Amino acid sequence: MTAVHSRLAGVAAHLPQATMSTAELEDRLAARNPALKLPRGVIHSGSGVRRRHIAAPHEKPSDLAVHAARTLLAEQDLRADDLDLIIFAAVTMDVIEPATAPIVAAKLGAGCLAFDVRNACNSVLNAIQVADALIAARRHRRVLICSGEMATAFMPWTLSGTKEFFSFAAAYTVGDAGAALLLEAAAEPGVLGHRFTAYPAGWEAATVRALNLTTDPEADWPVIEPLTVNGVELARSLERTDLTVLPKAIAELGLAWDDFAAICVHQASLPALWKFCEHVGIPPDKVVVTIAQHGNLIAATLPVQLAQAVAAGRVRRGDLVALVGLASGFSAGIVVVRW
Repeated sequence: MTAVHSRLAGVAAHLPQATMSTAELEDRLAARNPALKLPRGVIHSGSGVRRRHIAAPHEKPSDLAVHAARTLLAEQDLRADDLDLIIFAAVTMDVIEPATAPIVAAKLGAGCLAFDVRNACNSVLNAIQVADALIAARRHRRVLICSGEMATAFMPWTLSGTKEFFSFAAAYTVGDAGAALLLEAAAEPGVLGHRFTAYPAGWEAATVRALNLTTDPEADWPVIEPLTVNGVELARSLERTDLTVLPKAIAELGLAWDDFAAICVHQASLPALWKFCEHVGIPPDKVVVTIAQHGNLIAATLPVQLAQAVAAGRVRRGDLVALVGLASGFSAGIVVVRW
């Protein structure tokens, strides 16, 4: 029997029209907390974020995913009923139950199977891993992977003090975005390989917790805590994660970092990005940098970077691209594709 492979047929991104600069964000925090002397410039100096996109008040994560998916389907001259699987891969979601993927499918007018894959900022990478396996097993032939991230909705605007500001500082670095990828069955491999590694004991280093889980009918449930990052524990988790998996994965394919037209790397902060690239040997000039103008786009980061690289002509058909992910949990991974 002839082997079936998967190829990345297309990618699209959606960035909401409204934006907020870091200076504007600091102005809003100061107005909401007049009694506090909140430090200026810390958010930008620590993260490199100058601006982020903000979803419209009426929008949900599924809407951001649908915007990107509709663009992608139009570019590919496809209809929703041409899809036979939809995977929603993001941290934020419309509701706790059901999964967000069926909501995306309904808004697109698709009647296919739909489910979520959720693993923090590596959600899209793991969705590619799942879709690649299902296509290779002949279970599906055309899979839409979409992401909708609305992390700005959880920014805390009222603070008890400067200590709380620094505890929640990472929550002010995020931005909203939608993204979509299309994987199709192919005679020749387009998804060349993927490898993942993890240090699960480091899961508490970066969390968004649901608080006040209770059976009390008078209680508000759930209460979502803002993104909280313990920098020391995060660095320790990174040190204990076997990141040699990443260069080994491309070496096993007979490749080197210099062979790639672009390398999309998850970006939680600009200083951390360059430190990570130096650690694993990624050439800085290969990296698609998005965090300065868009913020940390959570799981949508990598597909947004790929979409921008393709739109700019930086990546053309036949080029090699690496998608490198880092996620709380703690996990790291790489997907290598020939575009």
